[in-house]
Amino acid sequence: MPDIRDAAMNSKAWPFQEARRILKRYEAGPPTKGYVLFETGYGPSGLPHIGTFGEVARTTMVRRAFEVLSDIPTRLICFSDDMDGLRKVPSNVPNPEQMAEDLHLPLTKVRDPFGTHESFGAHNNARLRAFLDRFGFDYEFASSTEYYTSGKFDAALLTVLERFDEIMEIMLPSLGGVESERVNTYSPFLPVSPRTGKVLQVPTLERNLDKGTIVYEEPDGEKVEVPVTGGHVKLQWKPDWGMRWAALGVDYEMYGKDLIPSAELSSKICAALGGRPPELYNYELFLDENATKISKSKGNGLSMEDWLRYASPESLSYFMYLKPKTAKRLYFDVIPKAVDEYNQQLRAYPDQDIDKRLANPVFHIHGGEVPESRMVVPFSMLLNLASVSAAEDKDRLWGFIRRYAPEASAENNPDLDAAAEFAVRYFHDFVAPTRSFRAPDARERAAMEDLAAQLRAWDVGLDAEALQSVVFAVGKAHGFEPLRDWFRALYEVLLGASQGPRFGGFIALYGVEETADLIERALAGELVMESQAGV
Repeated sequence: MPDIRDAAMNSKAWPFQEARRILKRYEAGPPTKGYVLFETGYGPSGLPHIGTFGEVARTTMVRRAFEVLSDIPTRLICFSDDMDGLRKVPSNVPNPEQMAEDLHLPLTKVRDPFGTHESFGAHNNARLRAFLDRFGFDYEFASSTEYYTSGKFDAALLTVLERFDEIMEIMLPSLGGVESERVNTYSPFLPVSPRTGKVLQVPTLERNLDKGTIVYEEPDGEKVEVPVTGGHVKLQWKPDWGMRWAALGVDYEMYGKDLIPSAELSSKICAALGGRPPELYNYELFLDENATKISKSKGNGLSMEDWLRYASPESLSYFMYLKPKTAKRLYFDVIPKAVDEYNQQLRAYPDQDIDKRLANPVFHIHGGEVPESRMVVPFSMLLNLASVSAAEDKDRLWGFIRRYAPEASAENNPDLDAAAEFAVRYFHDFVAPTRSFRAPDARERAAMEDLAAQLRAWDVGLDAEALQSVVFAVGKAHGFEPLRDWFRALYEVLLGASQGPRFGGFIALYGVEETADLIERALAGELVMESQAGV
């Protein structure tokens, strides 16, 4: 362990860089609460989306890195803001008319449009927890509704009441200037109406420190006095964020780049309440295929369920690890690349020295307990195999895999078995509808006829490198310069795509005779005709 710790103190991997910031926070001594607290936040106003998972996964990576550096115990709280009022009806839920009737109620009082839980907030919380549990995250779920109504925040809320003016001084400059209506109506306290149960955006008319209450006006003009404790009020979200940091002693939290101004205000509020703001890390946003920010209310981009339909959870963790400070498109076409790169890193890990292991994403994905990759065939190759073999299920792919790697089996290579099933799904859903075969030109036809003839005469076995050399030699002999034009022609004519696998490996997997047959079918125009016929 000391060797790992020493190397981790100098590692440039971003989780270790973050962990060292937390360690420096307690260089004078461990926290009095006895542990370092990591937090992630979730707003259950819409269905959980993949960005929510990314925040928990990345925070967990920093937590694990900290545990390599320090013996101080750690905790991770996933906090759901489920007491927020429903401000608009999400566009991707059933029964929107019913939800419209529940506008401004706390999310844990909004009726579940899916009819499976006692509230919309409970439904979304369950979805989040089920998914995080599936990944095996070590976390504690926390509900805003439970924390407010049980009294866990009472002491902090009374401090907010006491320091009301300081918080207003922090917040008012951010509300649009003295002419803004919000400046005249803003209050950090949002009373929960005893009459309607709705979360009200109304001014605070009176504050009674001795009684721990505020006075506000209902829409009909009646003045009402309510305690700030016991769940009778909810804080506006920026004061809420800062109050939570102070009340719980949060040491580390991540947030999206779009929340930088909010985090700065919440940090000031935390300090005003006597707390120490956490170490913060802002990450770039995930974008959909149109370079638009992913929104849980719109439901654009990939959902967590989408990714798991086509790839392993570990490949998703790998995608989340990469360059958090860089905006990334999070759409279906990133999946195959993530799967193959994840397995490449798994294969590299055993032969790496300690410094490179600590910089390898799989160390952070698996917390140092890195498994062996049993993927003897890349995912991208499985996709091409599904294409040319018209595979309807993974058994079809296994017929080719066993010939290429006789020692492989579903039992011994469970990751490959799962990938074969994923590949068939992905091919039929995304690859097949977009394939566009073309006929070869005269030079391409001559080269492909030459390649088919050499494959017919091949008797050296399924040596991928030797077959790759043959493909190279044919391209050079027919004057392709650069050679990538030759490989592009093979992909477009034989696979219906502009990019493809290392072709020697493809031949070894698909079969030498079968590849020769495929070439001859393409030269006869059969692939183009089948594509046009939707076969």
